[in-house]
Amino acid sequence: MKTKGMLAVLLTAGMLSSCGGAAKKQQTVSDTTVARTPETEQLLTNLKQTPARGIMFGHHDDTVYGIGWEGDEGRSDVQSVCGDYPAVISFDLGELELGGDLNLDKVAFDKIRKEIVNQYQRGGLASLSWHSRNPKTGGDAWDVSDSTVVSSILPGGANHAKFAGWLESVAGFINSLQTPEGTKIPVLFRPWHEHTGNWFWWGEKLCSTEDYKSLWHMTVDSLRAHGVDNALYAYSSGTEPKDTVHYLERYPGDEIIDVIGFDAYQFDRDVFLSSLDKSLCVLDTVARVHGKVMAVTEAGYEGVPDARWWTGTLLPAIEKYPLAYVLVWRNAREKVTHFYAPYPGQASAGDFVEFYNHPKTLFAKEVNLYE
Repeated sequence: MKTKGMLAVLLTAGMLSSCGGAAKKQQTVSDTTVARTPETEQLLTNLKQTPARGIMFGHHDDTVYGIGWEGDEGRSDVQSVCGDYPAVISFDLGELELGGDLNLDKVAFDKIRKEIVNQYQRGGLASLSWHSRNPKTGGDAWDVSDSTVVSSILPGGANHAKFAGWLESVAGFINSLQTPEGTKIPVLFRPWHEHTGNWFWWGEKLCSTEDYKSLWHMTVDSLRAHGVDNALYAYSSGTEPKDTVHYLERYPGDEIIDVIGFDAYQFDRDVFLSSLDKSLCVLDTVARVHGKVMAVTEAGYEGVPDARWWTGTLLPAIEKYPLAYVLVWRNAREKVTHFYAPYPGQASAGDFVEFYNHPKTLFAKEVNLYE
């Protein structure tokens, strides 16, 4: 196991960095007013302390499939390259609302449940996104043909009862995440992401600011009403916000959100680095003022064609910020050019080992988020 130096990264509430617009300090509801399991409280405490040690690495669907394989017990492209699992693994609940056995990427929900147990037993974090179907048109999450979808699922809307049933299904899944001994496993739930773009039915131009906030409140209120006390909640934009005012425009409130982040992908290196630094600066300001955990909730460079991308692009861009984690997207087994983490023999695999051995990065062997 590599050795980690302790980094003195102490966040001072109310401190503002030099970037972005001025962020107002909101009235916050004490975390103790929210019913959470002891394990979930411990997770939040440890996430807040993580930046003093380093930045956790994450990978979507890491242990359910990869390049050239699917469903192999204990297998992971990341683990095959560096000998360790990601500290954060994310999964998607898309199509759980339809009542079937498989999610939108054809992964069995039972398999996801099992892998969340495995990740908990490693001491790592499991995060859940939700590319839910369009509840009005029946299309997928990317169906933006109707701009009244969000308003139609809010209380009083024509699709509210249907969507309430969908939320009950999500609550049932999160409540079912338990160890063999019956301990509920904490997860980070990250719905309604990339809302500052317009490619999902909950996007910025598809609903009003107030309706988007109401969607968040309805979601969290429903989960809590159905007994979910093992979830933290993440709010993540794209890289569109230019300042803290824009980033917080649709923020549903400190009493709901635990983790703030954004999603960023490389197409052009210079543009990526510029937008990443700008977004990190905005995020850092908001996190300090609101006392929230900060993360790059999705990132990556499709196919990772740059052999030095991990230590030459990603790490230098993020290491100066107090991030809890950075997570790259999936290694699709059905489209072998669509991958974001290395696998054995891939061009960036050697550099990824250097990234793994860097004192700033944290993987599963180096974290226990529940002690």
